[in-house]
Amino acid sequence: MPTEKIALLALKSIPGIGDVFAKKIIQQAGSAEAVFNEKPNQLIHLLGGNAAMAKKIKSKSGFDFAEKEMALLTENKGVMHSCFDPDYPERLRHCADSPLYLFGKGNLSWTQRRHISIVGTRNCTPQGVELTKNIIAELASFNPVIVSGFAYGIDIAAHLGAMDQQLETIGVLAHGLNQLYPPSHRKHQAEMEQNGGFLTEFCTYSVPDRDHFVRRNRIVAGMSEATVVIESAARGGSLITAQMANDYSRDVFALPGRTTDAMSAGCHWLIKTQRAQLVTSGAEIAYHLGWIKEELKPKPVQKKLFVQLEPLEQKLFDLLQNDGQQELDLLALSAQLPIHQVSSLLITLELKGMVRPLPGKRFEAI
Repeated sequence: MPTEKIALLALKSIPGIGDVFAKKIIQQAGSAEAVFNEKPNQLIHLLGGNAAMAKKIKSKSGFDFAEKEMALLTENKGVMHSCFDPDYPERLRHCADSPLYLFGKGNLSWTQRRHISIVGTRNCTPQGVELTKNIIAELASFNPVIVSGFAYGIDIAAHLGAMDQQLETIGVLAHGLNQLYPPSHRKHQAEMEQNGGFLTEFCTYSVPDRDHFVRRNRIVAGMSEATVVIESAARGGSLITAQMANDYSRDVFALPGRTTDAMSAGCHWLIKTQRAQLVTSGAEIAYHLGWIKEELKPKPVQKKLFVQLEPLEQKLFDLLQNDGQQELDLLALSAQLPIHQVSSLLITLELKGMVRPLPGKRFEAI
């Protein structure tokens, strides 16, 4: 019998099966191996009546590819992280479109909860590089993991700035682990792997296609507590990453520049459209994320007596009261409710004097 990870690779290799659909049928069947072992009629039912896809699954045609891929992964000293395993980025796991699996290389650890993504233009200015290094230096005492895309410009400045501060850093790649793009950054590979490493959802011989960079950006946004944009033109990949972070209900920060500076136009747009909070230092980022305790305690809120709560409101209040402060996405996961519905319920609870919002999109019961 094939191992579960080989079964995952084989399942994902079937045309028409993407990350979201694969996770759905695996959860219903119990495992990827169980999907392949389903009886034909049960499998067709599991696939929503798609007999053609069921036939492709039962043929097990993807196992040759999967076994070769696992052999290549071992040869390249890589590892595979399934979204059903503990060794998978916790925040990314809660994103609906998160990858079914990731390939990793280096000294990767998921015990550190503070992951922050720093992104920006490839055509950055010297001032942008200096800002990146300064912000990371100011955040160093909080020991965050710095995540970026290992590209030219702000990305590589973020990785180098993290290593200067002896912080872990993760480069998310838009291709397989048997190569590095851009090739000029290969000189940083050994140090990166020693101080963190690389992640990718793409199999060994996948090349850095244009579409791969957009898919890569959702990992950069999804695995981090917040995304910081440092220099961005009016159009660019960093704006896509910022939008994805917003979609995942993550904090987004942007650094302003001069009004005439083309390399700050994207940051200004994010701030003007309230898609990002304006920050000028690492200390401000730490404050907004709740890493720094407020110097002034929040004004006390008088809890109303004999408040009537709807069943879902009561459910959220009980979770906060029993478990203490929680972040929005984790609260939604505990309540098994969509994030947009939880946000609406929390507003109602706040108006009723039952809940208080905190920095970093956290909430607590009063």
